[in-house]
Order: sequence, then structure tokens, then C-alpha cells
Amino acid sequence: MTIVGFHASHEQLPPSRLLAAVKDAEQAGFDAAMCSDHLEPWSARQGHSGYAWSWLGAALEATRFSLGVVTAPGQRYHPAVAAQKLATLAEMYPGRFWAAIGSGEAINEHVTGDPWPEKDERDARLAETVDVIRRLLAGEEVSADGLVRVDRARVWSLPEVPPPLFAAAVSTETAREVAAWADGVITVDQPTDALREFMGAYRDAGGRGPIAVQVHLSWAPTDEEAIAIAHDQWRQSLVPAHLAWELDRPQDFDERTAEVTPEQVAETLLCSADPARHLEHLAGIAALGIDRIYLHHVGTEQTAFIDTFGEHVLPELKEAGR
Repeated sequence: MTIVGFHASHEQLPPSRLLAAVKDAEQAGFDAAMCSDHLEPWSARQGHSGYAWSWLGAALEATRFSLGVVTAPGQRYHPAVAAQKLATLAEMYPGRFWAAIGSGEAINEHVTGDPWPEKDERDARLAETVDVIRRLLAGEEVSADGLVRVDRARVWSLPEVPPPLFAAAVSTETAREVAAWADGVITVDQPTDALREFMGAYRDAGGRGPIAVQVHLSWAPTDEEAIAIAHDQWRQSLVPAHLAWELDRPQDFDERTAEVTPEQVAETLLCSADPARHLEHLAGIAALGIDRIYLHHVGTEQTAFIDTFGEHVLPELKEAGR
């Protein structure tokens, strides 16, 4: 059965409201949740960016389902510190916590003052970072002197079972590259053929574990409201991925999308008042054999979305994924 989860967007809501939302999501029938890990929002209009790791402890304590995070250790977070955070949450909440590791975006990482590397170097750094984290989670003392530098690090409080380390990936090329180390993979919603190709690339390269998809969507009582919400809150979806990795201020994304129309944004994600349209789209993703689908309503008002989807979408979507 496809697991249907709730995505908590730290860029859009203060941590206190996100905590209330994730509790509501569990009560409404969502199977799981995940969150972002940003230092800055994508847009000044979003206006938030709470610290994911403080929030995760509170969210895991306040709920009983699994929670994950998409994070990018290697620059803003030293891998030894990242391993300690991962280990602590996994020890406190065994079997309920996972992390998806990516190579990062300049908007979050530039604050260190270190140069933002080219993509090839970021990918190589990611591989070294994952190796360091895995060794630390296995109880080793680790030193390294490559793109990642570590001096005799050890994590002392370890979980009985290390948390799963997923890979965050968008392209088929990255899906193939991460298959060697990932315990699962998470990507964003794409056209059916592209998702099928992504899944095949990951599995053919030896990729194991769950395949998850994060789906951005906009729901409101009317289609016009749903489109307006997406235009206000999620127009950075029109910035190409390769450029989104490089821009380093929310204002840069705002400037790039200043002339974007509501109709253009509506072409990048489903904006609809009709739960049946959302169900049809999501059921099509589940039918591909996707293991987990995390829903991200891009609006700042989550309660009505959670209640509506809990009643009209989740029951049938879970059945469709059997």
C-alpha cells in the first residue's frame, strides 16, 4: 500500500503552526510526514524558515507516525554534527525517523562564507559526506582529509539501528549515481514518463528501498483561489532546477519571477478546488508503484486542506496504491 504523507514547509509557516499542522495531519489519516530544512525561504513573501532539527524533536514527540527531512550536510552542516543529530533522533524515536541527503542549494549554504562549488564538486562532496556519516553511525572513529575534513570524530549516543539515509534526486542521472549508497530515494512530481524513467534508472543501477515522490499542489474552495495561492507562494517553481541551485537570496528568486502570471504557475502544479481532480492525479502516481507520496499544499492555511483531503482524498488514494 502506498504511504501517503504530509509535507511541512518550514519556508511558509512558523514552526509552532507547522507543529499544529503535523498533529492535525496525523489525526486526519495521513500515514507519515516530512519537512524541508532551509535557512532562508524561497521568497520574501513566504517569510519563514524555522530550524528543522529543533522542530523534528518536537514533532516526533507530538506524533506517532514516521517523520523525515530533506537536508544537505557538507557545507552549512559539518558531517560529524549531522551524524550526531541523526543518531540522537533515531535513538529517541526508533524506526520513525529518516533523512534524505542532497547536495544542497546556494540559498542555504552561502552563509558559511565558503565558495559555492560547481555541481560536479558538490556531488563528489555529497558522496564523501554520506560515507563519513555512515561510518559515524556505525560507531567508528572517523578522520578524513578530502573535500570533507574530519578529525577523529565519534558519535557516542547511537541508535540500535541507524536511520535510513535516502537520496534527494531529480534527474535520472542523479538517480543512477546515488543508487550505490541510498536506502531509498525521494524526488519531486514529474510527468508520468519522466517518473517511470527515474524509477527505472534508480532500480537498474541497484537502487534499493522505497521510492518517494513529493507532490506540490494547491487546493482552495475555488479554482481561482487555488491558482492565486500558488502564484503568491510557489512561483519559484518556474525557476529551472540548475539555476535554483545557484541563486543565493530570496530576493533573487522574486526578481526572476516578478513577471510570472498566475496561469504560468498553474502549469507547474495542480491548482484545483475539486478533490477528485487531485485524487485522480495522485492515484496515477501511486499506480506507477511509488512507495510513498508526500503532499505539499503550497498555501499557508493548512487546516482546511488537511480536513478536506483527509475526508475526500486519502481513503481512496490509499486503496489505489494497494
